[in-house]
Order: sequence, then C-alpha cells, then structure tokens
Amino acid sequence: MGSLSQPKLPVINLSAKNLEYNSISWVKTCGEVISALEKYGCFVAKYDGVSQELHDAIFHASHDLFDLPTEVKVLNTSDTPSHGYVGQIPVIPLYEGLGVENATTADGVERFTKLMWPSGNGVFCETVLMFSKAVAELDQIVMKMIAKSYGIEEHYGPLLGSTTYLLKLIKYLSPQGDERNLGIVPHTDKTFMSILHQDEVKGLEIKTKDGEWIKYDPSPSSFVVMAGDGCMAWTNGKIEASCHRVMMQGSKERFSLGLFTFIRNIKIETPQELVDENNPPKFKAFDHYKYLHYHATDEGMRSKFPLKSYCGI
Repeated sequence: MGSLSQPKLPVINLSAKNLEYNSISWVKTCGEVISALEKYGCFVAKYDGVSQELHDAIFHASHDLFDLPTEVKVLNTSDTPSHGYVGQIPVIPLYEGLGVENATTADGVERFTKLMWPSGNGVFCETVLMFSKAVAELDQIVMKMIAKSYGIEEHYGPLLGSTTYLLKLIKYLSPQGDERNLGIVPHTDKTFMSILHQDEVKGLEIKTKDGEWIKYDPSPSSFVVMAGDGCMAWTNGKIEASCHRVMMQGSKERFSLGLFTFIRNIKIETPQELVDENNPPKFKAFDHYKYLHYHATDEGMRSKFPLKSYCGI
C-alpha cells in the first residue's frame, strides 16, 4: 500500500519583480497570500530582498554572538517578557535566544551591540541592521496584501506607524543520541506577525487545522511568514495564529532568526469592516504589550488559548 505524500506549506514568490502595487500579478499574489494564511496561518515566501551574501553574513554574525560567554549574553535584558536573553531553561534545554529591540533602527542595534561588545563590533551592527530592514520590507508587503484583500487598507496606516520590530537570534543545541528532541514547545507567537529565516538544519514544524505536523524544508531564499496572536485578533479570527514547534535530531546545532512585530501606543482592534451579523466580534480591543505581560503570568502561561483568556468575547 503506497504512502500518502506529506503535506507542504504553500510557497509564494514575493520577489520585487512580481510586486508592482495593484498589478495583475500583485492582485493574484494577494489571493495566494490570504488563502495560505487562512488555511495554515503561515506560508513560505520566496524573497530576493536578502542576498546570499547577506544571508551568509547574518548567520556568521549569529555564530559570533552565541560564541560569547554566557555571562555576557545574559546582559541582554528587557522590561518586556521574552524580548531579552532566554536560555538555560530545563523544559527547553536545547534553546538559547537573544533579542535586539528596535532592530530596524541604528540606535536599537547599536545599543545591543555595545552591550555584547563594549569596544564595538561594526560588522555585526551593520549586518543586523541591514537584515532587519530587508525583512521588515517583506513584513510590510504581506501586511499591505492582507489589508487590501480584506478592504481595511485605511486601518493599516496607523498600525504601520505603531509597529516595532524585535530581531531574535536563536540557537538550538544538537540533542544527545538519535532520538528526536523537542527544541521548542508547540505554541503560537504572541506577535502581530513573525518572519523566520534559518540555516540548513531542519526542525521547524507547523501544525495544520487537522492536527498534522508539516515539516519545513529551508533554503537561503526562503522565509516562513507566520500570523501571530495580534493578527488573529485584528482579522477577527479570519487568519488564525500559526501553531508551530521545533524538533531537533542529528548532530548539528541549528541557527534561526525571527523578525517579530508588535504594536505600541495604539490598541489592536478589529476593523468594523470585518464584523457583521454572521461574524460578530471575537476579541476586545487590547494593548499588545500588556498582553505580552499577561502571557508571562501564571494564568497566562497555563491558558491553552491566552488571547481568548485575555480579550476574548
């Protein structure tokens, strides 16, 4: 009896030549993006905004960062939960991550760099800023497509103006033995949107609505675009946040990068255009950063659906 083929995430070309605003190919791509996000909460973007040279440079920079002593890395602290150093945690012993807040600004990247290298590291600083800006452009392309497809473009401007970017640099240790080991537990991101980019070591898995796990096969030009809890609330649940995990196997360490977006100074609120008799509002307007703090409480951590616990109607 033949085995069924494994499901794969949709792959969508978001390279610049296909993205002239409102062109036939742009409108067609909008449909592909919305279809993928509504079905899976994520998709794989082929994107030429990050060159092979920049791809190589950002992972070289990441290796340099994780080679620093632990006592230096733990200096990466933040008032916002999970925005600073995360590591040495018994339930996820293979995981280590650092966060660069305001990663699309020179000030934000320089502040982080001076913390890690007090005498400076110009190459690291330049590489992280260039990478973050390039991936932020991809985020904005996707957000414009979501807004256009749902007829809520006028609501995107205020969101864009209030968007902050966190770059997480992540390392997973190789597990001991031949067994598959959990690198990070199944979860949805508490972000608005997340864009993941990684080296060649596999491990990322996406959960479908049917409960299957799809394994992601990475490449240097591929980025996984994921909806977070914020996007789910904004679209009134039309787009559900993507549940994902990392499973580690083999002898290689795995390096990954995540550009995460958050909304500051304004509340995330479902536009009225997405609410009617058949689609009543599912979430109250909420402060994104207060939600992050709620999720870090015992109640938030225990909740299977923290967004619904926090602001569900």
